[in-house]
Amino acid sequence: MTPPTDTWSARFRLWDGYFALATVGVAVAVAADGSRTPAARLGCLALFGALTGWYLGVGRRLMRDSVEDWRSYLYLAGVVLLYVPAVLLSGTASFLLFVLNPQMFMVLPAIPAVGAVLLLNSVHVIVLAVRLPDLGDVVPPLLIALMTVLVVSVLGVWAQHTVAESGRRAELIAQLEQTRAELAEVSHRAGVAAERQRLAADIHDTVAQGLSSVVMLVQAADADLGRDPDQARRHLDLARQTARENLLDVRTLIAALTPTQIDGSPLEQALHRLADRFTRETGVPVTCTADLTTGRTPGTAVEVVLLRAAQEALTNVRRHADATAVAVLLHGDEDRVTLEIGDDGVGFDPAGAYPDGDGGYGLTGLRTRVEQVDGAVVVRSAPGEGTTIRVEVPYQ
Repeated sequence: MTPPTDTWSARFRLWDGYFALATVGVAVAVAADGSRTPAARLGCLALFGALTGWYLGVGRRLMRDSVEDWRSYLYLAGVVLLYVPAVLLSGTASFLLFVLNPQMFMVLPAIPAVGAVLLLNSVHVIVLAVRLPDLGDVVPPLLIALMTVLVVSVLGVWAQHTVAESGRRAELIAQLEQTRAELAEVSHRAGVAAERQRLAADIHDTVAQGLSSVVMLVQAADADLGRDPDQARRHLDLARQTARENLLDVRTLIAALTPTQIDGSPLEQALHRLADRFTRETGVPVTCTADLTTGRTPGTAVEVVLLRAAQEALTNVRRHADATAVAVLLHGDEDRVTLEIGDDGVGFDPAGAYPDGDGGYGLTGLRTRVEQVDGAVVVRSAPGEGTTIRVEVPYQ
């Protein structure tokens, strides 16, 4: 992968400066070398210019893009073809190794780079061995060349390892960031799904149940319209009151506030009002006993869950139980609040199909809502023996 331009500038600006200063310094030394003919010095300087162009045109791009393929070996071949004749023209040109040695580790893998450094450092020694009559004079340059190869190889391999490790860390960080972004997206989707489920439960517990009550009251009023106008009027009054309360619930959902039955009043009062309304609408007496005298008060989230549970249970009694009496019991201990709604209706088999017309969504939604506050729901029922729904939730 090609690094961005700003990354190249940050990493290699100093290298560009170093290569330029070293090359200019060696060129000045070659030009000042009086032991060589002007033609040799001029030819050597021309080769320096060619090496500079070869670096700017090929080598620099390979280093920038971290290329280590056949083009790197092509660059090495060009360096050798230009460097060897430069050393033959002037031994001072061997100081270009200060420029060329680092480049080998910037364009080649570790082992080929060590080989290239060994090759380049051997050129001057071989030239001296050919030109000097006494091989003993070659020993000092040979030792210097070997020491140079050793130091450059150790530093070059270490630098390559450091750069590779930095690259792996950068890749790991990028993968972690991508994973974190994916987890955030999954969490967001889960949150959206949970919020949709919560809104579905709220709509079922408020709008759907309220409209169901209104429909039943209007049907009752229609049935009594001809034979008992006063009773029909009472049914219509109850339908109007229920519709208004349902409208308040809808506004509460829109405003994301607590349910209107709880807003500004304790849970016990909300349950009594719910029981009274149920009795007025159905004629079935409801005994409501609420006792939270432990000194602890449930939080708003718990109160919402308990009130919704009572609404759902009474709605099921209205629709399916054919009950003659209903009991609502709210009590608390040191750790939990318990709500029980029981009736003496026809009952059902909890292990079988749910009797509600929405495929059991009411009780399923109730369980989901209660579990969200770490509570539990128990349904006890049998055909002909009535039904009891018990909800237990911890204080919050």
